[in-house]
Amino acid sequence: MRLSRLLSEIEGEWVSGKEERDILALNTDSRVKSEGSLFVCLAGSNSDSHEYAREAIRNGAVAILSERVLKVAVPQFIVADTRKALGEVASVFFGEPSKRLKVVGITGTNGKTTTAHMLAEIWRQEGRKVGVIGTLGIAYAGKSLPPTLTTPDPIALQETLADMLLRGVEYVVMEVSAHALFYKKTEGVHFSACIFTNFTQDHLDFFHTMKEYKCAKMRLFSLAACPLAVVNGDEEMGREIGKFRQREGGKTLFYGLNNPADSFAIITDETLYGTECMLNINDKLCRISLSMTGQHNVYNALAAAACAVEMGADAGAVSAGLTLLRGVKGRLEKVASYQGADVYVDFAHTSDGLEKSLESLKKYCKGRLICLFGCGGNRDKTKRPTMGEVAAKKTDFCVLTSDNPRYEDPLDIIADIEKGYRRFSSRYVVIPDRQKAIDYALDFLRKGDVLLIAGKGGEEYQEIMGIKYVFNDHTVVEELLERKGKNSFFKE
Repeated sequence: MRLSRLLSEIEGEWVSGKEERDILALNTDSRVKSEGSLFVCLAGSNSDSHEYAREAIRNGAVAILSERVLKVAVPQFIVADTRKALGEVASVFFGEPSKRLKVVGITGTNGKTTTAHMLAEIWRQEGRKVGVIGTLGIAYAGKSLPPTLTTPDPIALQETLADMLLRGVEYVVMEVSAHALFYKKTEGVHFSACIFTNFTQDHLDFFHTMKEYKCAKMRLFSLAACPLAVVNGDEEMGREIGKFRQREGGKTLFYGLNNPADSFAIITDETLYGTECMLNINDKLCRISLSMTGQHNVYNALAAAACAVEMGADAGAVSAGLTLLRGVKGRLEKVASYQGADVYVDFAHTSDGLEKSLESLKKYCKGRLICLFGCGGNRDKTKRPTMGEVAAKKTDFCVLTSDNPRYEDPLDIIADIEKGYRRFSSRYVVIPDRQKAIDYALDFLRKGDVLLIAGKGGEEYQEIMGIKYVFNDHTVVEELLERKGKNSFFKE
């Protein structure tokens, strides 16, 4: 693509002369060989790639996009914010694919992944070709790419959207993290609608305050980014989004169980293994049988249904999609039974997420509710004692262990959890090795018990001292139970 065309929609000014170039690639890593590329300089918390522009030129860059004038011998275009410009440039470079797709962005502390897969399944029942981008990876048109980031970086994101369009995808559901919004990764994405699930404490290691965290998420719901907002009206932040958009004249639909809403649900039956509901989606009724338990999953279903119906899906597709979805990997997923007890794996890694999952299981647990969890290293330390408090109050026994300790000592992390846990209970054991902890928890089970293995969900690794070791809770449970042999079976 010609350089002038690539930058034609971007506000900025030329230095070093406005010389025409053919741009063959976009690049943000000066170490990568990239012939004929436009190098985009990004300033981060640890490094500033403006300092490496000359290295990028040696590796093939023929033009520079930056925030300040650099002493280089190639055409240079100066903008106020290269992160914002990167998304816009990437969209143009790959042919602005999101303009020809129906893209829905989903944000919130918890529930993004489940809501995304629910919405995707509804559209599949409509006969649509769907792509999904999120924590569990990228899936479309028979392709499945392993997870890296919840929301890919702009170049990879736009390239993926372009390939989806090429392969016949019509609808795209993507999770949008607060970090992605902070770094403006979704600039250049033309959303058809955006969904808000909930807002609770997380990521304060990065955002420092709940206000900063909220501000990041609010960016998705500006009128420029989001023509249609589907928000949880039972959440304070959801109502705040609604008021903000009402002042600006933006279309907003509310869903909920407790406050008046455009879409709501009546739960008719709930067990440990699923939930029966009647949904009212803007006066369209549909009965669903979720294979997932918990009121929080009813909220997720409402969000997906409300968005799908507003975008043209019929009630039959909503009912079929939500009923046929047999759970989401690592999201309150029953993975096995052993000695008459049920074993669940869940991604719950915040106090709110852990509390909701434990409450859902406790309601129908006939024996003891047992929880195994830890907290990630080099992340928000303030949530560790709070998660300990929740676990102590909601369970009969806990196994405290490692999650992804990263560069922290697992025992230091567990000690932080214990500060909250010991305020309410002494019924727990500490086993830092996660596999040994799971083995212990399984042997501790007896008939009627429920074990929740929380924190990692569908993750395929455990990160220790900068190395990602292969580790999946579901797989570990299966391997351990195969060794134990009798009185066990796995969820199909």
